[in-house]
Amino acid sequence: MPSSLLSPVERDFIRSSILSGTRSDGRGPSDYRTPELVTCLIPQTDGSARCRLGDGTDVLVSVKAEVGSVDLSSGGDTGRVVCNVEASPSANQSFEGRGADELNNELTRALDRAIAGPQGGLDLKALCIVPGAHCWDIHVDALILDDGGNLMDALFMAVRAALCTSRIPATTTQDVGEGQVEFEVVDDVDQAKAIAGSKDLPLCVTVHQIGEGHVVDATPTEALCSSAQIHVSFNGSGQLCALQKGGSGPIEPSVLMSMMQTGREQAKKLLSWVDGELVRQEKLDKEQRRLGQAPTSQALF
Repeated sequence: MPSSLLSPVERDFIRSSILSGTRSDGRGPSDYRTPELVTCLIPQTDGSARCRLGDGTDVLVSVKAEVGSVDLSSGGDTGRVVCNVEASPSANQSFEGRGADELNNELTRALDRAIAGPQGGLDLKALCIVPGAHCWDIHVDALILDDGGNLMDALFMAVRAALCTSRIPATTTQDVGEGQVEFEVVDDVDQAKAIAGSKDLPLCVTVHQIGEGHVVDATPTEALCSSAQIHVSFNGSGQLCALQKGGSGPIEPSVLMSMMQTGREQAKKLLSWVDGELVRQEKLDKEQRRLGQAPTSQALF
């Protein structure tokens, strides 16, 4: 929705509603729309997840592990993560043509920093198969199916769920002499292992400053009234992993601290909710398999 379509009356109504503590859709300033998280959707991948926020935002993420060659310039003893985010043209009218290129690049860079960053990132050394030769390349591909606002937060929730439920094949190595090491990928799925560090991945909380107040999980209309916003990422230990400001408006230091505190509190709640959903779905899928039924998570897709 172009900002020109919002009248001054509509802007004043949104700002006054937030200041009074009740937004136009009935939520409080720190309330998220009802989230929905489903995992193990795509059998051809090593992990996948879909996150919805209310009836709007919808993000699908897949994870695929492939054997690659190590990067000798970075020491030769680490794997790599390759992220890619694409917005479907049907997700938002403005995404048609090349309209989503800037958004795709912004979201991809944010994922790169979070997943392979020094704080709260994956253990890249654990992805090395043969030092100096081979490693696992983890491809994280995200598709934005619908844009109902707050894409960054939904994307991070889906990525965390997809990576936490991913399993990569086990490998065996053998020294064949003359400094040569051969490896073999084990086909037994029961020996597949989780991706090291996936449970330490941070979640992102986007906080918009609107008038004299601020909100999380802003709708597209609320975002149009925002003078500035911050994307803050926290891991399970409550450590700040990333902070990025957006918007052209300034943020007073005291307001910034308040927005960061809101982000920390909401990240803690989201981490607890996401991890709780993963445990619940794992138990449900095991029970379905015990009864000889198709896993519920796959049936929902």
